[in-house]
Amino acid sequence: MQQAKIAKLKNFYHAHLMDDVVAYWMRSDLIDKEYGGFITSVDREGKSYNDDKSVWFQGRALWTFSKLCNLYGVNEQWASAADAGARFIKEHCIDADGRMYFTVTKDGKPLRKRRYFFSESFLVVGFAEYYALRKNADDLALAEKYFDLMYSIYKDPASDPFKITPKENAEVRSLHSNSYPMVLVSSAQTLRRISGKTEYYDAIIKDVIADMLNLHYKEDLKCVLENVQLDGGILDNPTGRTINPGHTIENSWFLMNYAHQTGDNELLQKALNMLDWSLDIGWDKKYGGVYYFRDLYNRPCEQLEHDMKLWWVHNECLIALLTALHLTGDKKYEKWYDKMHKYVFAHFPDKTYGEWYGYLHRDGTVSHTQKGSLWKGPYHLPRCLMLCESILSAMENGTALPDLL
Repeated sequence: MQQAKIAKLKNFYHAHLMDDVVAYWMRSDLIDKEYGGFITSVDREGKSYNDDKSVWFQGRALWTFSKLCNLYGVNEQWASAADAGARFIKEHCIDADGRMYFTVTKDGKPLRKRRYFFSESFLVVGFAEYYALRKNADDLALAEKYFDLMYSIYKDPASDPFKITPKENAEVRSLHSNSYPMVLVSSAQTLRRISGKTEYYDAIIKDVIADMLNLHYKEDLKCVLENVQLDGGILDNPTGRTINPGHTIENSWFLMNYAHQTGDNELLQKALNMLDWSLDIGWDKKYGGVYYFRDLYNRPCEQLEHDMKLWWVHNECLIALLTALHLTGDKKYEKWYDKMHKYVFAHFPDKTYGEWYGYLHRDGTVSHTQKGSLWKGPYHLPRCLMLCESILSAMENGTALPDLL
């Protein structure tokens, strides 16, 4: 990529982050000035339409505001938002058994709790990054405690303090989901960087990556499956045939990052394969953009939203393609990046009120006008813009890929 293009893109991402995305969230109803924490269900203009709080986004927004301070310097508004989020999580988002809720009311009363440990995973990355900001050892200890809980549940589900009926009858069918290794490998890399406990987290990361590659990574089929049987076998139904290109592409840059940090060229090649296969399977050749779900054998998808174009999928594509380009110098990744960037910025940004639409129909028209929900808020998009700017800065300066996690 030519230097002038790199500089232009770097400046573009920085301006879009600060002047559009962060500015939108700071003037929105995101930060709850009454009870603390974050309200992510905001409409197109940033006004709350649902005061219930996503516990995922308490941790995710904590990460975002902490990361902004750690990358660009402490801004009191950002730091204050991070402080409020950290307090709300500690006071309202953790149940007596140690597991976390999924949703709570505006004032922090529990509404719903789920079997998955995704709320915990966002606490881990949020408090790890918050520790890097505030340097309070208790915050790092909290992140480490919840990572260890996640890993314990992953290795031995019976150790889960939250006793709930399995989603399916385990005596008849048990599946291995790739979403668990994903959040473990990403949060472990964050703790590896921030805690300095390299050997401890390397052992766990390698264990989890082995599961990803041995069970879900299918070189003969050129795909990564979301759900497989416990021995890695394919379950021939819509669940077992599901390919989630966005998840696999996100995972690809997680693994590229770790491969670069550890000098593992074999892992790097497999991560690049994951990216290549997902683009081939996921790119919509008629309308552009990346499908949400695909079926391994091109049979009907059960997900009603399977052909929609989601914001976060395209955020992960931009990060992964720039990472692959910087690590390999292969021009095919620049061509893919150019095509992706063009599609993304022609369809997702709201040029009137700022931020991005989250959900597009297959043809690229807007499906939902709200900018936030229990699933969408200030995380994937600001992370994408921060990391793309960081990668481009390294490319401009001729330096190594920065640690992205």
